[in-house]
Amino acid sequence: MLSLQNKLAYIGKAFNDALPGLVFHYWRPDSFPYLVWREDMEGESFHAGNHKEEQAIHCVADYYTKTEYDPNIDVIQEVLNYLECPWRIEAVQYEEDTELIHYTWEFEVSEIGET
Repeated sequence: MLSLQNKLAYIGKAFNDALPGLVFHYWRPDSFPYLVWREDMEGESFHAGNHKEEQAIHCVADYYTKTEYDPNIDVIQEVLNYLECPWRIEAVQYEEDTELIHYTWEFEVSEIGET
């Protein structure tokens, strides 16, 4: 089983390689656009022989932009496909107070990357 730390590092690297300088883990910068991603709970994991055989981690990625039809939204979805994990767009909304378009993806990772 790939360690949790290695899974998270793999996810972060995949996003950072695709969107250098725009990706943050947990916190957000003061400039736009940016992607903030985080793990928020354990997903559907697999147990056998009284121990965890496979750990799935539920994650959320939020992308904030002022650009209508921002091409980075496709890049983000390409990264999620690269990670070979189930994902979906949870929400797309326009935030009037900040004038930002806010995309939210949910995804779940289990065994990814090099073991």
